[in-house]
Amino acid sequence: MALTHDDLTRIEALLANARKEEKPLADFRQRFPGVSLTRCDAMDMSGEQAFREYPAFNVYLVDGRDHCWRLTADPEAATGIVVAERN
Repeated sequence: MALTHDDLTRIEALLANARKEEKPLADFRQRFPGVSLTRCDAMDMSGEQAFREYPAFNVYLVDGRDHCWRLTADPEAATGIVVAERN
């Protein structure tokens, strides 16, 4: 399932001003059914270009249409996201 423009707008609204302590991803799967979510530390994504950067989180888009997933900069190819918590 590909991410829609509406999904990206709602994800941005969720993360743009969120603080880590607020646990903004707690109900992500209910809000975005069918969207793959991977959470990690920002250090785990060093060397990769974030799709969006927010004060507490970086967001990377994932293309999972083939057997193995890969990061993408193309929202139309995105089937999920990686949210990396910034320190």
